[in-house]
Formats: sequence, C-alpha cells, structure tokens
Amino acid sequence: MAVWALGINHQTAPLDLRGRFAFALDQVPPTLQRFRASLAREPEATLLSTCNRTEIYCASDELAIEPTVHWLAHTGGVSPQDLLDHAYVLREGEAARHAFRVASGLDSMVLGEAQILGQMKDAVRAADAAGALGTTLHQLFQRSFSVAKQVRSSTEIGAHSISMTAAAVRLAGQLFENLQDIRVLFVGAGEMIELAATHFAAKHPKGMAIANRTLERGEKLASRFGAEVMRLADLPDRLHEFDAVISCTASTLPLIGLGAVERALKKRRHRPMFMVDLAVPRDIEVEVKGLDDVYLYTVDDLASVVQTGKDQRQAAVAQAEAIIDAGVESFMHWLSQRDPRAGVVGLIRDLNAQADAWRSAEIARARKLLAKGEDVDAVLDALARGLTQKMLHGALAELHAGDERSRQATADTVSRLFLRGKAHP
Repeated sequence: MAVWALGINHQTAPLDLRGRFAFALDQVPPTLQRFRASLAREPEATLLSTCNRTEIYCASDELAIEPTVHWLAHTGGVSPQDLLDHAYVLREGEAARHAFRVASGLDSMVLGEAQILGQMKDAVRAADAAGALGTTLHQLFQRSFSVAKQVRSSTEIGAHSISMTAAAVRLAGQLFENLQDIRVLFVGAGEMIELAATHFAAKHPKGMAIANRTLERGEKLASRFGAEVMRLADLPDRLHEFDAVISCTASTLPLIGLGAVERALKKRRHRPMFMVDLAVPRDIEVEVKGLDDVYLYTVDDLASVVQTGKDQRQAAVAQAEAIIDAGVESFMHWLSQRDPRAGVVGLIRDLNAQADAWRSAEIARARKLLAKGEDVDAVLDALARGLTQKMLHGALAELHAGDERSRQATADTVSRLFLRGKAHP
C-alpha cells in the first residue's frame, strides 16, 4: 500500500496562492469525490484546509503523485509547475511524519497551538462522510491523534505560545492608548472569530459587534459577549463606527473593499482604523493596506508576533520529535505487516541493487584491463566469470554449510532457481 501527501502551507506559499486552494469544510466531501473520480484507481483521500495550509493525503495500491498534482493545480487554476514551485510532496514514512507533526502543532505558525488538531479531526470526519477514508488513512490519522495527545501531555510544547488572536489584541494595544475606549467589529461567527472575541472581551472595549451572513449564528455568538449583532449587508454603511475590525469568513471574495474603507475613513475624519484579516482567501482587499490611516494585518503579518517564546520551547520540540519518530516507526511497521508484498518488493529492490553493484564493479575492472591492452576475448571471459562467481558464491557457500537437513533444503531451493527443467536427485 502506497501513502503520499501533497500540500502547501504558510512556510512554502504566499497568502494569495494559499487562497486559491482554500476549501470550506462543507466543500470537502464533494471535492474529495471529484478527486477520486479523476484517478483511474480511486485512492483513499483526506483533504485538510486551514488558513495556513491545504494538504491532501492519499493511500492506494500504487503511487499516483503526478495525477494528484495535476488535479490540485487544475482545481486552483494554476499550472502543475507553479504549484510544485510552492508545494511539498511526501511519500510513505515522510508523509506519516508530516501528519504527526501537523497534529502535534510542530508545523504550525504558532508552535504547539492546539486548534489544528480539531481541524484535522474535522477533515477526517469529512473524508469519512465522503466515503474516502479507508483503512490505511484511518490508521494514519488515529495514530496522529494519539501521538498529538502524547506530545501535549508529555512535553511543554504549548507553553509560552501566543495565538494569532492574542497577537491581534497585542498589536491593537500598541496602536490605541486604551482598548477600553475602542469599538470592535467582528466579521464572521466561526471558531477563529470566537477566539478573537474572547481575547478582546477580556480587555473590556467600549463596544463590540458581530456581523455575519447568517443572523441567527451571529446572535448566538453575540449573546455570549454582550455584543451587538448586525447583518453583513449593513457593514459598508456602519464600518466608520468601529476602531478595530477583525474578519474571518469562508467567503471566496473580499467582503470589505477599498472604496468602503475610504468612505469610512472620511466619516471618521481619518482617525486610525486597526484591521486584521484572518481569512484565506482574503476578506479585506489587499489595496486597503496602502491607506495612510489603516493598519491592516493578515495571518502572515502576525507570524513574527506569534514566534515570541519559541526559543524557550526548543527542548520540548526535541522531546516531541522523539515521540513522533516512534509513532512513524509503529505506523510503518503496521503498514508493512498489512501488505504481504512489502517484504518481497524490498527484497527485489535489494537484489537489483546488488546485481547493479556487481555489474558496475566487473565493468570497471574490464575497462582497466582493456586500457592496458589486454586481449578483448580474454577480458570478456574474465568479466563473465567474475559475474557468475559473484552470483553463485552465496548459494555455493550455503550448500557447504549447516547440517544435512539445511543443506538439502538449500539444494532444493538452488535447484529450483538455477536448474529449472532439470531433475535433481
């Protein structure tokens, strides 16, 4: 069974490229079904999509990396080469290691953050709902969850970490003298906005409002924080009322445009606005960043802030990597036990490598003899004898070793391998 992963993340691809490959959770099952239908042999598949990464994990009888690359590139509207320029392709143990590191928070922008584990579990449930989660990937992810739990309980990987939403509050505190004097607008009502609202509410701002496409969901979240709720359609007319705007929705197009922000600034008489766009793709048009009185931060802009405390956690990282190594070894052992051909495939590979080494050695020896002016027929005869001796040496040694029973067993095997069609007494 072959296992592979293809992905891009905040370390390999810019935000706008990641935005091309962002999938809302409800898009994952039909997307996986389309992917599997596009391949000759429908592989097991799981699609993980967050603001920092999009990764597809696959398992099948045969590797199908090139079709996977072409499918994902086509889905994002880029060429396969453009995708590969920013992507990573991982096979077998390295694919498992990556999944374990992601689940444990070691590959996150915020080292040790716990949110990714819930996102991975959501992705696995979505793959299961799509009928795309087979035995191999089920094992891979259940083991990744187990490893992540061990990492978090046995190390201090999450200590001293600063989340992106906490970083947003810290940056707002650098711009405004007193956060109790500002009004904050949250656009969206998902998990990231809930976290952001929790952090800002702790600072007791003058006012908070939540704008969401679905009013009912917005009201539910607003009631937790004593915030006002408003319709997304009212946002352009009321944007000027807010000093800070935190946005994170699943929209495929920007919700807050340059013109709307310019009009808001005019009504505010150019009092500064603090804006954080946590969405991928963007919720706020990139041109807004160029306005003099706007301080706009994206998820990538927050990277330097959330790295605070990373040095103190390096010892925990080493401990976590050791736990992950053990998990990878265990998974690969399970995989080899499940595939009875794995040992045979490895043996065939080793035999071919050994034969190539013998051939190379004899050819090199023959070339030296020819360079010295030796007779061509004599050199060819020596080359053939050298190869023959190397090939037969192991079998002949075994025929002379061991007790009578083992010698007889070896004789039967050698006869089948080298004397096919001839009777052996």
